[in-house]
Amino acid sequence: MALRPAVFLDKDGTVLADEPYNVDPGRMAYAPQAFAGLARLGAAGAVLVVVSNQPGVAKGLFPASALEPVHTRLAAMFRAAGAHLDGFYWCPHHPDGVVEGYAGACDCRKPRPGLLLRAARELGLDLRASWLIGDILDDVEAGNLAGCRSILLDVGHETEWRAGPQRVPFGRAPDLDAAARIVLAAAAGEA
Repeated sequence: MALRPAVFLDKDGTVLADEPYNVDPGRMAYAPQAFAGLARLGAAGAVLVVVSNQPGVAKGLFPASALEPVHTRLAAMFRAAGAHLDGFYWCPHHPDGVVEGYAGACDCRKPRPGLLLRAARELGLDLRASWLIGDILDDVEAGNLAGCRSILLDVGHETEWRAGPQRVPFGRAPDLDAAARIVLAAAAGEA
């Protein structure tokens, strides 16, 4: 089976309005221009995978089972935009966690690339031909470490601005729709 390129998307602040620790599907809302970006990527037939740190599990704010309704709602939001959610991968760990089994360091918490590597294995994805779009430099670093090209959404969510060679995005965009245009223009140029 030939490997497929994908577009990895951060969840909060990229696809969804940034509402920390929200697991209530009724409060999930698109980030500005996310609907348009999903529609653009969906129309192009892009493989779309959400990768998200969910430290609320490790911090005891909600159980891991609370993320299944979030997954269901995300898939419905993608369908409403004419896109398909091919995968939802999340990290429940946090170094300062209090829940046994989730407290501590791991390979899947962004900026580590574990979520992308797992998705690539399970979904047959070509990481070198894939993209990651996120709203902070930890997203960019995870994408770059996995071998993807990364786009930083300049929406004001990055506050640390720690420098490093893996934290340099391929491009920057003001929202998901503008990022989708960059991805699709690059794909058209490579065809």
